[in-house]
Amino acid sequence: MEVERGVQANIGSLSHSNEQIEPEAAVPTCHNGTVSEIPTIDLNDPDQERLTGAIAEASQEWGIFQVINHGIPSELINKLQGVGREFFELPQEEKEAYARPRDAKDIEGYGTRLQKEAEEKKSWVDHIFHRIWPPASRNYLFWPKNPPSYREVNEEYANCMRGVVDKLFRCLSLGLGVEGHALKEAVGGDELEYMLKINYYPPCPRPDLAPGLVPHTDLSSITILVPNDVPGLLAFKGDRSIDVNYIPNALIVTIGDQIEILSNGKYKAVLHKATPHKEKTRISWPVFLDPPADMVVGPLPQLVNGKNPPKYEAKKYKDYVHFKLDELNKKWLLF
Repeated sequence: MEVERGVQANIGSLSHSNEQIEPEAAVPTCHNGTVSEIPTIDLNDPDQERLTGAIAEASQEWGIFQVINHGIPSELINKLQGVGREFFELPQEEKEAYARPRDAKDIEGYGTRLQKEAEEKKSWVDHIFHRIWPPASRNYLFWPKNPPSYREVNEEYANCMRGVVDKLFRCLSLGLGVEGHALKEAVGGDELEYMLKINYYPPCPRPDLAPGLVPHTDLSSITILVPNDVPGLLAFKGDRSIDVNYIPNALIVTIGDQIEILSNGKYKAVLHKATPHKEKTRISWPVFLDPPADMVVGPLPQLVNGKNPPKYEAKKYKDYVHFKLDELNKKWLLF
């Protein structure tokens, strides 16, 4: 899951200060120098120590990186993109058949933000949410039946993604100096939920009036994203934003709030945002790795001692989500 965040969590709580990043604030984009591109990591690097170090460093310094040679076939990624694009090109009434019920407490289903919002701004994005793993969590009521191969492709993608997820969690754990299974177990182990979201940004005649998704960090532990080739994803580093360059078949990995909490602040949840394009359709396929709702998440005990006290309060994931969303200005809720 994802949510706007303009500030960092305070020590000892999950509250926020009053310092905020305005959704339309002009943030300089860095194209030159040492921070012009986010790290790119070869996930098939045979040197496991080097791979672990690269992922740990990127997660500390950036909170975002791209992985190549990840093992998911390029043909499958192309199919994933194809069936997703076909769904959003359907007539509106067909898409509405999968709409999130108005009284639903869950976020699964189709929704649209191609409408006026507060202060005459437009969010300018369609989306659909549904869980793709574990199999028991799938609710096929929210899985499009058209195109006919949508279900098969998404199930295959979920199966292939499991190996990527396990490798990322293992490297992140080892990078903290704990056992390789520690972080994945701390977010649910085999009950970890993969929530797929497809964001569909059609060409926007006035991008300056359509912020897309405002600056935010993800509520999840990790997010793994497939983009199309249209630019529009920005990552914030200090007082600058960096364009996330498109690399064919690469996966974009972002550190979310739960990993920042579990690492007691060593790994950083990245502030990022998405924007529409004036002439082209931008689409992205993030998968949010969410702990089960009742899973209690707090700093790993192995990382906490008298010299390094806990910086975050342990909470059930559902309570963390409710707390954080409740604090935000309701006009900027993202679902």
